[in-house]
Amino acid sequence: MPDRWTAVAALADPSRRALYDHVRHQDHPVTREEAADATGITRGLAAFHLDKLVDAGLLRARYQAPPDQPRGRGRSPKVYELAGDGLAVTIPERRYELIAEILADAVVDDPAHADAAARRLAGQRGRSLGAGLAEDGCDVLSALGGLGFEPRPDAQRRVLLHNCPFHALATRHTALVCGLNHAFLTGLLEGLGAADAEARLAPRPGACCVELNLPS
Repeated sequence: MPDRWTAVAALADPSRRALYDHVRHQDHPVTREEAADATGITRGLAAFHLDKLVDAGLLRARYQAPPDQPRGRGRSPKVYELAGDGLAVTIPERRYELIAEILADAVVDDPAHADAAARRLAGQRGRSLGAGLAEDGCDVLSALGGLGFEPRPDAQRRVLLHNCPFHALATRHTALVCGLNHAFLTGLLEGLGAADAEARLAPRPGACCVELNLPS
């Protein structure tokens, strides 16, 4: 099973995520050419992203001759398939493990003030993850997309988040979970080097409780 944060970083790029989704839905190993055709990108770019997914532990690669190619004629093409059971992904994406880790660490860190400790740890986790994604060249939208927030900019220079990765928990414990989400996203923006952007609480039915204001 790949490390979760390495996997998040690898899937933050939209092209890489599309390639991963294509490979994991096939019942056969996928060549670079097939992956490129399926996702509408060049073979060279597909090869680059597929190999990054292998490095992240999400895919594995090998060389396999096509069934209709006589053995020994030409070089066998590189093919890709899911590594193990792959990364657990639900549609829409949920990330309850992240909240569980933050809350557990908060109770251990400061049991008498676990709520304040949880907000502090959520911000730290966001900054750490954002810094790692920034090193991989992710911008704000690709980072949010990779984390499952389904970001969509509007004409007012806002980014509306159409999915809450913590939906069930936020429904039951709204103030706590939305506060942690706000702290996490504030830290994420800082880690990405987008401190001029503002994460603010703006609850909407069926969507994330946070929206972003981008600098003009």
